[in-house]
Amino acid sequence: MATGRVQMTTNTIEILRTDLSAKFPTVQFGFEYTNGANVITIPKEYIVSVMKHFKDSGRFDFLMCVTAVDWPNREKRFDVVYELFSTREASRARIKAQVAEGEDVPTIIHLWRGADWLERETFDMYGIKFAGHPNMRRLLVHHQFVGFPLRKDYPADLQQHCTESLPVHFDNDPNYVPDPSKDLVPLNIGPSHPATHGTLRVMVQLDGEKVHRAGVEMGYLHRCFEKMAETHPYNQVIPYTDRLNYCSAPMNNVGYCKAVERLLGVEVPPKAQAIRMILCELSRIIDHIICVAANALDLGALTPFFHLFTYREKVYTLFEKLCGARLTVSMTRVGGMANNPPEDWYKHVMEFVKEMTVGVDELDILLTENKIWLKRTRDVGKMSAAEAIEWGYTGPCLRATGLGLDLRKAQPYYFYNQMDFEVPVGTSGDVYDRYLVRLAEMRQSLKIITQLCKNIPEGDYTIRDKNIVLPDKKEVYGNIEGLMNHFMLIIKGLRPPAGEIYDATEAANGELGFYLVSDNSAKPYRLKCRAPSFSIYQSLPRQITGGLVADVISILGSQNIIAGELER
Repeated sequence: MATGRVQMTTNTIEILRTDLSAKFPTVQFGFEYTNGANVITIPKEYIVSVMKHFKDSGRFDFLMCVTAVDWPNREKRFDVVYELFSTREASRARIKAQVAEGEDVPTIIHLWRGADWLERETFDMYGIKFAGHPNMRRLLVHHQFVGFPLRKDYPADLQQHCTESLPVHFDNDPNYVPDPSKDLVPLNIGPSHPATHGTLRVMVQLDGEKVHRAGVEMGYLHRCFEKMAETHPYNQVIPYTDRLNYCSAPMNNVGYCKAVERLLGVEVPPKAQAIRMILCELSRIIDHIICVAANALDLGALTPFFHLFTYREKVYTLFEKLCGARLTVSMTRVGGMANNPPEDWYKHVMEFVKEMTVGVDELDILLTENKIWLKRTRDVGKMSAAEAIEWGYTGPCLRATGLGLDLRKAQPYYFYNQMDFEVPVGTSGDVYDRYLVRLAEMRQSLKIITQLCKNIPEGDYTIRDKNIVLPDKKEVYGNIEGLMNHFMLIIKGLRPPAGEIYDATEAANGELGFYLVSDNSAKPYRLKCRAPSFSIYQSLPRQITGGLVADVISILGSQNIIAGELER
């Protein structure tokens, strides 16, 4: 895997042009290098052929995202958009195909297993069918829902309530043949089960203590994030990002603002970059705390939960000192930060680092060699790196398989390329390795925070562009120019140039990506969130089938599914 920064240049798109022209000499492709992205427009009939060529040749082995954009006044109404990634070169490409109302798109589920839910979500939200998909039915909205929510003609305030639940059911498997000799017992694990936190439904058929068949259902915590983003000004979207992965809210703020800033073509001041990095690493720590503590609690270990949540509260206190809020903070702004940290804030952060260093060591003593923890986690839910890529795993769950993909190293942003830190990896991809990776990552985050707090750059905490950032209150209240700047930005709104961008950061659970389309208006025309939990959770039935029912809880906890980002 590449560990250095890969500069995306026009040379890359020329290489792709030469490659595809040689492979498909009679096909008309469109090639464009825009906003740092390699974009290829292809006829929909060639989607499978092009994707297979890219995957088989090793050029792009990872399917990151599938989504669509609705252009209701265009003859071919929809753009179907695929984001591809290379784990070898850390490069990306965007494949787009135009589709008319009522037309099908060929499925690529036989190329990437993770395309299953990505295609189903696109169908669910837009009504675009993927021909050959074995289970083309609703995914996020309920089975009684009428219409397609992310189409431009669907009203944002139109609610449709579900009046009945479905019995235990499973995704259609054309190769499944029931065994009449088995007396299988259907069982719902959630959403009322404590380990599913009221938001996930795992359905199983049990053959004794073993899971014979499994399925999952979600939809209990809809945020309507993407629809709401299309109906609100850019800066008003920031509080909605808090509620994606609410266990590490600042990371969502940073990821979204960074995407908007790239589309605007601006770079935030060094001081703002450093503050964002500190917030992100603090958030990574508490996100891992929640994962490990909740997983241990679900398996019967209460002490680590109480022990770790003490440190989580300490981080929330640091957030509160910075902005007044603890959980959903909205501290980041397009252009920088909302305010300058208090003078003694960095000192308090360093005090926490010292305390947390001891806390991680104590957690190590509590769990790592604990016999019960070992029996419940080692060799449970094992997954290879190749299989993890097929499903679309990123973050600790991918690194536990032995593949050290981390965007802070592969495609570094802000000052990460200047930081001294390592990327922990596992070997077997089981629940135990996922725990070990998160434990080691907490230590690395503390290392990064220490380096940043000792070298905070001088200067402003935000850019001073009156078309992007509101003036300080003293300027608004103190002179007419500040008042007019404030007035005009509120009335006119932030207006990025027309175009599109996909930007990603390394969040606590993996790649958090935002695909943003602007039409030069004051609101995003399209904002797609590539949430790491979404691709990871869809593999749960495969992981738990054939194992013990007790292992379902262990595996689910190790995936650290956060329903706010899962369902958005």
